[in-house]
Amino acid sequence: MNKKQKATLYRIIISILITAIIFIIDFNFQYAGYLYLIPYIIIGYDVLKKAFSNIVHGRIFDECFLMSIASLGAFFIGETLEAAAVMIFYQIGELFQSVAVSKSRKNIADLMDICPDTAVVVRNGVEEKIDADSVKKGDTVLVKPGETVPVDGKLLKGESSIDTSSLTGESVPVFVKKGDAVLSGSINLSGVIYVEAVSEFYDSTAAKIVELIENAGNKKAKAENFITSFAKIYTPAVVISAVLLAILPTVFTGNFQVHLSRALMFLVMSCPCALVISVPLTFFGSIGAAARKGILVKGSEYFEPVSKLKALVFDKTGTLTKGTFSVTAVHPSKISEDELMDIAALSESHSNHPIANSVVSAHKGHINKSRISSIKEIPGMGIEAVIDGRTIFAGNEKLMDDKGIVWKKCHHTGTIIHIAGTEEYYGHIVISDTVKPEAKEVLRTLRERFKINTVMLTGDNKEVAQSVQNKLGVDSCFSGLLPEDKVKITEELKGKYQTTGFVGDGINDAPVIRISDVGFAMGSLGSDAAIEAADIVITDDSLLKIPEAIAISKKAVKIARENIFFALFVKAAVLFLAAVGILEKTGAGMWVAVFADVGVMIAAIINAFRTLR
Repeated sequence: MNKKQKATLYRIIISILITAIIFIIDFNFQYAGYLYLIPYIIIGYDVLKKAFSNIVHGRIFDECFLMSIASLGAFFIGETLEAAAVMIFYQIGELFQSVAVSKSRKNIADLMDICPDTAVVVRNGVEEKIDADSVKKGDTVLVKPGETVPVDGKLLKGESSIDTSSLTGESVPVFVKKGDAVLSGSINLSGVIYVEAVSEFYDSTAAKIVELIENAGNKKAKAENFITSFAKIYTPAVVISAVLLAILPTVFTGNFQVHLSRALMFLVMSCPCALVISVPLTFFGSIGAAARKGILVKGSEYFEPVSKLKALVFDKTGTLTKGTFSVTAVHPSKISEDELMDIAALSESHSNHPIANSVVSAHKGHINKSRISSIKEIPGMGIEAVIDGRTIFAGNEKLMDDKGIVWKKCHHTGTIIHIAGTEEYYGHIVISDTVKPEAKEVLRTLRERFKINTVMLTGDNKEVAQSVQNKLGVDSCFSGLLPEDKVKITEELKGKYQTTGFVGDGINDAPVIRISDVGFAMGSLGSDAAIEAADIVITDDSLLKIPEAIAISKKAVKIARENIFFALFVKAAVLFLAAVGILEKTGAGMWVAVFADVGVMIAAIINAFRTLR
């Protein structure tokens, strides 16, 4: 508990003790009941103060106003013990809510505390401690055991195990050695390491995660928007109803005190605290629970569409497959294999696509980009480049046909890159990808547990696509697609399945991610496109996080609905009983009113707390 919460707890304890003493001693004088004003003022002065301040500023109809007018009215009609009890129980409920929110915020704050304030950089052989946000790209950063890596980088020297749980949700430490990538926010567990910064501080993985979670609370789910709109209408409506309940029956019966008592009970019961507090807390807790598992949800508004997914569309390369390729050169006798690879690597050297990176890596030699006079990407086909003064085409069969080049059919399974000059075919390269080991199980889970149809989109040829489809059991597959084809097919699927999600790398698939109902970016924290386009970002490339995200979303929506229906049902029932006088006849009217307000709020908060597990 913080200081403010502890102070409230002490006030509650003191007020309960004083109330108990007054009740037990039973002081025998005419106005003894008004001794309950002492604990009432101790526990409720801040509520009265806030209600008065809100009225002055034109904000009349809130729970402080309701509690103030109801409890003061109870004193007016002689229900002094009940008046003190109403305020005590209200403050107990408020304390419970405050502690619950603080716990949820602390869980998220712990997740967000992954950006160190300082960093040690080595410049000209001298160690210098600077602000972490002053680290520049290319700086060498020294990270000792127990310290947090401040920026994304590449390991230059040393070996160590690093804890990436705050980034990926993976509890098992990762061993890194020279040349390996190291993400900001990782904790160095063992040896001293030197890391070369490959990004600025504000472009690093940890900074993007913090920004994502900070902004997540700004977007409200439909349930939250409903509660906000509901409270604005509901609160003045119940105040007006209470006034009418006190005045109109009095016209016929003349017993103003009886009907005023009913109206005051009506006001106490009407507070929408359970809804206003528990529903946002449900989604706030769910964002934290997802973040701990390496699933970053940009806002609570995305939980509902994820829970309703009927179809999930997957990009193939780097999503269902590993995106790490084996490259094989197949060439006619006119040029050597090395020359074929050299031309292919130069042609692909300006692209960041995984396939292009694989071709460049397979070259293994120095790539002299000065040999390239010009280079142009032809969407959905390949590359046209001028290398050493001659025009080179590197791409698929469509590119060869478009340029009027007679190409040679390949009998290998994989992605084929044909290489040719303006009038001569040089050969082709076969690029083979492997499916992720968890992909088949994830697709089966989506289909059997969540009843979600799975679709695969790819620019690869039909043979490659069918091979992957058969291995994984994807429900349907579309191959040989251009970027605009993927958008068109996804829009058609949205019309067919109502709620459709897309899972891709967040770079080449950004247009499809944007037009889908829910966009997932896989393992793309280093990409601005992933942060911009996706609604949900998976901090590693594990497909296992997709079913987890769906399960968390379904649980969040279910708990929010439970709280809404429970609170509205109880309040409606008790409000009716109070309005017709049944509660008053039982002799427990105000106590039931307290339960209908504070009790329902506490029950709803406890239910909302389930999202943190």
